Amino acid sequence: MWRSVLIAGRFLTRLPLPDPGPLSGPDLGRSAPAYPLVGLVLGLLLWGLARLLGEGGSVELSAALVLTVWVWMTGALHLDGLADSADAWIGGLGDRERTLAIMKEPSSGPMAVVVLVLVLLCKWAAIAALIGKGLTASLIWVPTLARAQLLLPFLTTPYVRPRGMGAETVAHLTQRAAWVAIGLTLIGSLLHLGVAALEIGLAGGILFLLWRQAMMSRLGGFTGDTAGALVELTETLALVVAALSL
Repeated sequence: MWRSVLIAGRFLTRLPLPDPGPLSGPDLGRSAPAYPLVGLVLGLLLWGLARLLGEGGSVELSAALVLTVWVWMTGALHLDGLADSADAWIGGLGDRERTLAIMKEPSSGPMAVVVLVLVLLCKWAAIAALIGKGLTASLIWVPTLARAQLLLPFLTTPYVRPRGMGAETVAHLTQRAAWVAIGLTLIGSLLHLGVAALEIGLAGGILFLLWRQAMMSRLGGFTGDTAGALVELTETLALVVAALSL
């Protein structure tokens, strides 16, 4: 279990975690249910930082610093997926093979830049609102819920590329453990945030259904980039809902 947490943590973050050693396909699948736990660690660190910076300081500057640390801790992994997906979805012109090809290109086009700016702007504004209201506890659960959401594609949606970490994760994922992890995340957020957790969960569920419909319609499944995009969109939506409802 500890090794699975380390594998998930080193994949999803830049935190200085011990090296779990050589990896195999089954290791990747077994580590996936630990994704929400990694999100919880990120959330606790962000919450602590927000509490520390929010005591008498500038709300806007505090929010910018929290967001900067957030991006650093994740290595912009999912932001990269969001950028690639944005370029591919527009530039793909509805064609599956063209869309997949654009996702593999290393450069970013104007659509990627626009989407990244809008997402980061919405995150910053929502974080500032939460800090200003003294309601930073939701920062614990936003990254946690987003990484629980990350399990849903692996559980419900085909992976379109024949090789890679995503294909290995789908092939070796322990589905029962993944569903338990999702359930515990939902229960924990509900006990802590109350009604706000229901609103965030409902918004996230609708987002996932729309995302999955788009993936199946265009690609017949999902890729690692589009899974990363789902995480970023889920975090942004959850922050906005929390800022408006709490």
